Amino acid sequence: MSRKKIISRIIQIVIVLFGISFLTFLLTYLAPGDPAQIMLTSSGVMPTESAVAELRERMGFNDPFFVQYFRWLTNALHGDFGTSFSLNKPVVQLLSARLWPTLKLTLFSMILMLIIAVPLGMISAVKKDTWIDNLVRGITFFGVSLPNFWVGLLLMLCFCVRIKYFPVISSGGDFKSMVLPSVTLAIAMSAKYTRQVRTAILEELSSDYVVGARARGVKEWKILWLNVFPNSLLPLITMFGLSVGSLLGGTSVVEVIFSYPGLGSLAVAAITSNDYNLIQGYVLWIALIYMVINLLVDISYNFVDPRMRLAR
Repeated sequence: MSRKKIISRIIQIVIVLFGISFLTFLLTYLAPGDPAQIMLTSSGVMPTESAVAELRERMGFNDPFFVQYFRWLTNALHGDFGTSFSLNKPVVQLLSARLWPTLKLTLFSMILMLIIAVPLGMISAVKKDTWIDNLVRGITFFGVSLPNFWVGLLLMLCFCVRIKYFPVISSGGDFKSMVLPSVTLAIAMSAKYTRQVRTAILEELSSDYVVGARARGVKEWKILWLNVFPNSLLPLITMFGLSVGSLLGGTSVVEVIFSYPGLGSLAVAAITSNDYNLIQGYVLWIALIYMVINLLVDISYNFVDPRMRLAR
């Protein structure tokens, strides 16, 4: 990707972020519930009519919509997303504290997925239409069909309640608290990626350069690892980037089940408590992370596929 295209993509990201910020603020503005009443209730103050009216005036909730939006947007551009209504802490501080646990969970889940999916997908492709291929395809079909919440509850029942090896409530700070949430996420992803790896490898194995390499007597493992696998990475990298973005966006169900202190559980808590400032900050953070990851994935194509560099 050329420098001009990178600059163009960055401009697109900025435009999209402005659109997302407007829609997010509009939806929270139209949502039911009075933020002044929520703030008073969460701070332990009786939300009387006079107290609510005074707080609304002081916080600017009585101002017109666009006045409130541009005031919030100006603060957001300076890194200030306001204070959480329910937790009475700066939104940036809450998001920053929860980002690292979610990042660790995401990386561990992706590593587990790659360890499982890449070898199984390649074996299934090489052994096409054999009993090994049929077994792998059957297992992956079953794995894709399993919902994350059911897998998480089953693992919790086995390893937390019966065996009592892992903690029921994850602290997010130690390795043992990440194992079961990571395995829960990796199971469904491994099934999906195994099928994608198989499809990508099969497409490359039918290419002319593979036939030519075999005719020249090149060993099969060299063809597979030095030619076929690198050429099949482009669609896998695209899926990998999307998966990382979605996991960083918050694996809400899994984090809630295991009480994991990540972005997903924070988002659920913000929604249930109508914490508008926290919701707005969370949505913007996740949108920015998702688009930056997609940009990095596009840039990585130049290093993976030389044809991309020649096409510039």
